[in-house]
Amino acid sequence: MSRPVQQVTLVGFGAIGRSVFQRAAGLPGLKISHIVVPEAHVAEAQAFAGEAAVVGSQVPEHTQLLLECAGHAALTEHVLPALARGVECAVLSVGALAEAGLPEQLADAAEQGGTQAHLLAGAIGGVDAIAAARLAGLSEVVYTGRKPAESWRGTPAELTHDLAGLKEPTVILEATAREAARLYPKNANVAATVSLAGLGLDQTRVRLLADPQVSENIHEIEARGAFGEMRITMRGKPLADNPKTSALTVLSALRFLHNRVSALTL
Repeated sequence: MSRPVQQVTLVGFGAIGRSVFQRAAGLPGLKISHIVVPEAHVAEAQAFAGEAAVVGSQVPEHTQLLLECAGHAALTEHVLPALARGVECAVLSVGALAEAGLPEQLADAAEQGGTQAHLLAGAIGGVDAIAAARLAGLSEVVYTGRKPAESWRGTPAELTHDLAGLKEPTVILEATAREAARLYPKNANVAATVSLAGLGLDQTRVRLLADPQVSENIHEIEARGAFGEMRITMRGKPLADNPKTSALTVLSALRFLHNRVSALTL
């Protein structure tokens, strides 16, 4: 017995959205049927969207599954209303959940609609292990984000450190995941994902380093609890057409979509 084709509405069509759209075309049993973008970008997006319908502002009423890859504002504009009317949603902009009350709003909307909101791992690995370990009790989770010094330009670090003059790895922030997300919102997704899988935004420690000795973004997670201890180090490569975005973010979304149409999932 063949499975029905899974129809997907994609919210956002920037570098991540376009990469997901292009690669998802190779997944049998799945079709991105609609793409939601701001009204001003509809014509531009339609030129790249092939047979998919590009719509401005509103998620189509008949949407079965929504994949958000548009940024933090999309959660309140599109994801919350979709969940409330019963649309299953997958979220890449997990850093938005550092905003007080937003995780609860997502959960409440999903309950109201009788559906689920899936928080995707994005650029980080080990989230499944942290979430599993939480069930037996976690005592400590620390996330360390290390980037080239110049990558921190345009952030609060530029006001407190001579980034161009750094010779050694330098801690630019040590705080809770919630505080880190507030001060460094463009770096919030990984820290927020790790914290929501484990001890929460206010109990997860975050260290951000400017390191003139590295040329890539490095993520490190340390976790301890009843399960034992875990240490993960990831050196992520950027998306080819958007160096500020991890390629693994796109692959994380594709894995989720693949699992929706595959007979065997992992």
